[in-house]
Amino acid sequence: MQTVLVTGGAGFIGANFTLVARRNNWINIINLDKLTYASNLDNLGEIKDDINYHFVQGDIGNIELVSYLLDKYQPQAIINFAAETHVDRSIFSPQSFIQTNVVGTFNLLEATRFYWQKLSLQNQQNFRFIHVSTDEVYGSLKVQDPAFREDTPYAPNSPYAASKAASDHFVRAYYHTYGLPTLTTNCSNNYGPRQFPEKLIPLTILNALDGKPLPIYGDGQNIRDWLYVIDHCEAIYLVLQNGKIGETYNIGGMNEQTNLRVVKKICTILDELAPQSTSYADLITFVADRPGHDWRYAIDCTKISSELGWQPKENFDSGLFKTVQWYLNNSNWVQQVRSGAYQNWLKQNYENRTTK
Repeated sequence: MQTVLVTGGAGFIGANFTLVARRNNWINIINLDKLTYASNLDNLGEIKDDINYHFVQGDIGNIELVSYLLDKYQPQAIINFAAETHVDRSIFSPQSFIQTNVVGTFNLLEATRFYWQKLSLQNQQNFRFIHVSTDEVYGSLKVQDPAFREDTPYAPNSPYAASKAASDHFVRAYYHTYGLPTLTTNCSNNYGPRQFPEKLIPLTILNALDGKPLPIYGDGQNIRDWLYVIDHCEAIYLVLQNGKIGETYNIGGMNEQTNLRVVKKICTILDELAPQSTSYADLITFVADRPGHDWRYAIDCTKISSELGWQPKENFDSGLFKTVQWYLNNSNWVQQVRSGAYQNWLKQNYENRTTK
């Protein structure tokens, strides 16, 4: 069985991938995670005693540590989930996004290149470096525009998107310059279990349950394509197995929804699963828009569908119902992540936004 170094494996997407991979016995995993605010080892509690899973706390930017892990465990692949990902945080503090997403990815690539160049020719040919990125690197679409394709020009509009675009370019450069067998995936908005509640869907669920306002930027008509996280994990595994080196694969849920519609759907589900005297939709509050807020994202999945045979299994209604149910069933996890630092962030980002 392959051994894979997974970076950022205690975060939202990385943890779900690690759990799915070990449940299905896909691969052995070495999990390198810095354990920032959005990472949580409780996400991985069910596999903490798995002999084919090992956790190491550390930074992808630490070349010495990454080199040590590569030499010790001799992985056949790396999957890089490690990143700062929240647009609002990138607006308040872009420095950490440059450090992790750009410098960190560069250092990870350098350590990988040195390791890969020492492998036998056969092991070099079998090695893979999978870089997990975002559709936000492509910029913003108008309602009538076609969805993002792999050849859509990059046009990032936030510090977060710019930092991910830079990391994508470095990954591409290491393939073309050094021959490092890299692949990049660009995904649409993920949702599902274990997502840190700064993002729209978990924030809405938890605010609603607390009877707090449900903040929606602008008029709520911004459109996102929503991808259930387990569908994303299965796509990444297919890319690891069968993706063509040097290529990019767009992964989307084919579920475009306005932000307002997403919040209303959550309220409808909560009205069914955790009814109160009034509808949760009464808590919807429109607030001042995010600076530089992209209007629409949409992913064209034709390439990964035709070449690798991937299709999302969840539609938005089924995936969202599972997601809401998970947060209702995991109150201990919720309480653990909603620390003082999280409350301070909510205050910083939302308290001074004027209502509309």
